[in-house]
Amino acid sequence: MILMRIVLMGPPGSGKGTQARKIVEKYGIPHIATGDILREAIRSKSELGMIAKEYVERGDLVPDEIVNEIIKERISQKDCERGFILDGYPRTVMQAEALDQILEKMGYKLDAAIYLDVKEEEIVKRLSSRRVCTKCGAVYNLLLNPPKKDEICDICGAPLYQREDDKEDVVRRRLKVYVDRTKPVIEYYQRKGILRRIDGNRSIEEVWESIDNVLSTIETF
Repeated sequence: MILMRIVLMGPPGSGKGTQARKIVEKYGIPHIATGDILREAIRSKSELGMIAKEYVERGDLVPDEIVNEIIKERISQKDCERGFILDGYPRTVMQAEALDQILEKMGYKLDAAIYLDVKEEEIVKRLSSRRVCTKCGAVYNLLLNPPKKDEICDICGAPLYQREDDKEDVVRRRLKVYVDRTKPVIEYYQRKGILRRIDGNRSIEEVWESIDNVLSTIETF
């Protein structure tokens, strides 16, 4: 039986979602995105979800201790017995330390923190080329998967638009915030000897091959 507990890290536009889907497809472990968990906790009106909702509605960050507990609940579920991919968590060293403690109490450990390392200019190019359908929400990339007709959705024929947070100046600010917040977490996993840097500037398949090579060395049965 495959047992694999990993953290997948990378700046916006690094391709984490695409690579996470490939990991799920091959290894059959759940992809746990922090944003999705928080939304589900709020939707289900769980005790922790209702506490988190108060912060979200005020526009505040949900405190580490609340996020830690929500993560703990999620990775304690049956579908995580064989492992998981954490995406968007931990975001701080405190969260990383809390995750180690949670896993230790469960008798587990984190196998690897995989960091998709992508140059700033490549990120800006990728994100500023993203377009979204105004009607059905389909997502395109003018460089990687452009629509058949310029700025028109292939699915419903509605016009495409560029999200405000995909504009170049906003993307650069988002990247700076990400780097400032995440650098200590990357260093934390580097010191623990489980950080695996992957060159994310390459094609999707080349990046996947590198990730798969890493995973093949840590899986256990």
